[in-house]
Amino acid sequence: MDYKEILYTLEDGLAIVTLNRPSKMNALTGQMRAEITHAMKRAAGEARAVVLTGAGGAFCSGQDLSDASGNGNIDMERTLRDEYTPMLEAIYECPVPTLSVINGPVAGAGANLALAADVVIATESAYFLQAFARIGLMPDAGGTWFLPRQMGLAKAMGAALFADKISAKQASDWGMIWEAVPDDEFDSHWRARAAYLANGPTKAFGAIKTAIRASYGNSLPEQLSVEATLQGECGKSRDFNEGVTAFLEKRPATFEGR
Repeated sequence: MDYKEILYTLEDGLAIVTLNRPSKMNALTGQMRAEITHAMKRAAGEARAVVLTGAGGAFCSGQDLSDASGNGNIDMERTLRDEYTPMLEAIYECPVPTLSVINGPVAGAGANLALAADVVIATESAYFLQAFARIGLMPDAGGTWFLPRQMGLAKAMGAALFADKISAKQASDWGMIWEAVPDDEFDSHWRARAAYLANGPTKAFGAIKTAIRASYGNSLPEQLSVEATLQGECGKSRDFNEGVTAFLEKRPATFEGR
């Protein structure tokens, strides 16, 4: 696919997918959703970690309400089913670690796109906004699934009903994201985090994702069984052998992702 509304780079095992409509605060169009979906599937096959970020001063302002496929109307149900669902599933189901790097304001469907990643890191000046109720809508793009799991029911309900801005610091304190970082440290910090993921034990990272997500629907005995199965697979990996060897030799491990 020839990308027109995103940028895609791959270096040292790290794929960076950049939403690239800065003049529109990276608002989502049908074209961009298709490109993100394609890029995530591509990254799943050639990267060891993936970063999602935005060009310019914002991450994503949500759905571009002027993007109506030329007919002046947006068929919301069709758009959500046919365009948002594949995109969000491509991010959420990616077998390697995914990191949303929130470089500025993020709103509406853009906020929930960000939350689909495994880890979210935001600059302290950023904010999150579930803006849907302001225009007579409800959260979509996975918002009603991600928010209560990450913030708890009370905070999720308030965020959706009142549509208040949530600062990056609040989002971090409430468990909505992993961390908020001072603006002057942000670039070097997220790059170091991304490099760690791209150079880590990829199979173990994948097992961590699978096991933690499975826990929501499992009893303790079921979860212990999941852990035993996945740990058995990790124990056969080259990275486990390298990790133990490095520990015994008192040196940093050099993981291959195998």
